[in-house]
Amino acid sequence: MGITKNVILDILPLYLANEVSADTRDLIENYLETDPELDKIVKQSAEMELQGEIPVPLTEEDKMKTYRKTKWLMILTIVILAVLIAFILGVTLLAFFVSV
Repeated sequence: MGITKNVILDILPLYLANEVSADTRDLIENYLETDPELDKIVKQSAEMELQGEIPVPLTEEDKMKTYRKTKWLMILTIVILAVLIAFILGVTLLAFFVSV
């Protein structure tokens, strides 16, 4: 059984914090040679000195899920605000006409 990307991602924060053994460091560096995209991210993370968060590239499917969720939340927010404005306007008009 080979080392998967998920295993590397699990131990990557320790690697970036320089808290792994020499064997683990070699294992990660060997893996990074086979995955240039992750290697680029690790180098950027090391440069930015990220603490605890490592950016992981999103797949197109992940991007679309995020887009759909964001779009849904925006629509929901607009509907809630429209209902709230209509309610406030209705109460204000009702109060005005009752007082007249």
